[in-house]
Amino acid sequence: MQVFFSQEGPVLIARIKGEVDLSTAERLRQELEASLDHARAHLLYLDLEGVSFMDSSGLGVILGRYRRLSQKGGKVVICRPQPQVRRLLDLSGLSKIIDIVGEEPEEYLQKGGRG
Repeated sequence: MQVFFSQEGPVLIARIKGEVDLSTAERLRQELEASLDHARAHLLYLDLEGVSFMDSSGLGVILGRYRRLSQKGGKVVICRPQPQVRRLLDLSGLSKIIDIVGEEPEEYLQKGGRG
């Protein structure tokens, strides 16, 4: 699993590639937390286009960042999940509390998607 970060103002974009499972979820959580602390971002865009597999430990990482940001008035947006990941997000109920969009993060931002 790899994570690539970029920032646009209050928006932190995390492009995740590979599998997010029990063996990688803790590292992903640590990288997201460190980047959120450094960036002082209020919006986290998780670009999941490159995620080929995710299990419940990955859902836990996403839910934890959602809780952290929502407590401070922030927001998490999931971008471009693969069909199998989208299905997991739907079945878990996360898609009911977190926006999921089909565009790249930058494209969504240009359309005014700042939460």
